[in-house]
Amino acid sequence: MQRTILILIGWLAIALGTLGVVLPLLPTTPFILLAAWCFARSSPRFHHWLLYRSWFGGYLRHWQEYRAMPPGAKPRAIAIILLTFAISLYFVKILWLRILLLLILACLLFFMARIPVIDAKQQKP
Repeated sequence: MQRTILILIGWLAIALGTLGVVLPLLPTTPFILLAAWCFARSSPRFHHWLLYRSWFGGYLRHWQEYRAMPPGAKPRAIAIILLTFAISLYFVKILWLRILLLLILACLLFFMARIPVIDAKQQKP
């Protein structure tokens, strides 16, 4: 029963994380990390798929090994965050909602700035 629940949560997290790629208020990273955690405890097959076959696999493996982002990922993530929030701010006309979006954007950028960047080539002897 617990295994089934973890698998369901993992796939729900994959779906939400994938949606989070294009929706500014839905973060991708926490959902993908949650899916990796759920699959690691419930399904070696799905965990292997996530790490080696999915679009997120390289980033997850880099995070597991170095607890950091690869060099090119951080600027791309910041650019996507800025682009999606700019589109949202363009279409939202309600002042309090715009302020809320700007606060969320500031928190996301602060969080992204704190994540270290490590080049895997420099770490290998």
